[in-house]
Amino acid sequence: MARDTLTGSRIRERRAMSGMRQSELAREVGISASYLNLIEHNRRRIGGKLLVDIAQVLGVEPSLLSEGAEAAMIATLREAAAGTGRAQPELDRIDEFAGRFPGWAELVVENHRRIASLERVAATLTDRLTHDPHLATSMHEVLTMVTAIRSTASILAETQEIEPEWEKRFQRNLNEDSRRLAESTQQLVSYLDGAGDVGASLTSPMEEVEAMLAAHRYHFPQFEEADAEAQLDLEAFIAEQPQLTSQGARDLALAALRQLRADARVMPRDELSGVLEQHGMEFTQIMQHFRVSMATVFRRLAILSDTLLPQSLGLVMCDGSGTLMLRKPVEGFPVPRFSAACPKWPLFQALNRPLRPIRQEVTVTGREARPFECFAVTEAIGTAAFNEDPLYHSYMLVVPMERAVAQAREVGSSCRVCPSVDCEGRREPSILIQGL
Repeated sequence: MARDTLTGSRIRERRAMSGMRQSELAREVGISASYLNLIEHNRRRIGGKLLVDIAQVLGVEPSLLSEGAEAAMIATLREAAAGTGRAQPELDRIDEFAGRFPGWAELVVENHRRIASLERVAATLTDRLTHDPHLATSMHEVLTMVTAIRSTASILAETQEIEPEWEKRFQRNLNEDSRRLAESTQQLVSYLDGAGDVGASLTSPMEEVEAMLAAHRYHFPQFEEADAEAQLDLEAFIAEQPQLTSQGARDLALAALRQLRADARVMPRDELSGVLEQHGMEFTQIMQHFRVSMATVFRRLAILSDTLLPQSLGLVMCDGSGTLMLRKPVEGFPVPRFSAACPKWPLFQALNRPLRPIRQEVTVTGREARPFECFAVTEAIGTAAFNEDPLYHSYMLVVPMERAVAQAREVGSSCRVCPSVDCEGRREPSILIQGL
């Protein structure tokens, strides 16, 4: 049921909430009770002055009756339904549910966001405990000190006769090793205490930028307008963001929002919505319509997918060395934070084929393997110069799929070094991509 046909249902729910009888509301707005009954059962369309009068009597804004729940709420409800893993709810009635029961809809949305936030924290801590080099070094140092103390104590306890000079030396070593163990343990405890705090876990300017983008759900409509004062507003906005604690992070955030604004100027949101309704996710048609690069299309679709598309899309970006530079996650496709990224991602394949788009179905390994359709492309950045190699950035758009396909490639959430098999069956060592 379309959202614009639910106005009557919203009027009926609001009237019931206010305790007003149907005949009373009809009398207040000057229509018959039978006509209001047809309106409330969505058998007559309503608008104009009558809608305004009904809204005034019910004490609500007319837009709340005519438009109902916001698009973001509808999109989040769809995400919650897609992540159940069980029999799907009535997806065709999500708009009706949000319109008739806005309080319950908001509760479902809030719980879904809270669960997603907790899952991200758990994934971050798991990735850190598994791959964080600082943690591994600290644990190794603690175990080394424990082994040394155990060995020295064993000698002192089991040896019957020890020369005084050697006994003093063992005691001195035991004191020094125990002191170092206490210091290492204290540092490790302090580090783990910080790891439990999502805010304290930010270790690089880019991670601070990603936290800021995620806090705003990658949606910044106020900076998509090309007015003369936008630059001043943008810098003031960045200065107010609590996630950006370093100057490097603020500089990166400024560059990211400038890129967002530049993409919005060449691909306006309303015009893109019309193109998507006409052509769907046909990248070539979108590129030709707006006369932009495929990377621009990827960035714009990922940023606006939560409001323009029925499902959220992910985006991963890396530089020519394979270092991840930007991550917009999508549920079921974990992007590593501390470990190396999977070398079999189409993102890295595209680095070997600049300007040649790649499409690949992949399945993420794990307890609940999920299928995705990945589109990747590598493009040169900056101005070309004679006798100089260009700099490249690679982009990968991640699109969830409903079901896996037979030829899908299995990829992991993280990888050190793994073998890859080409189409002819030859096993070749894959490249080692160092992540953040």
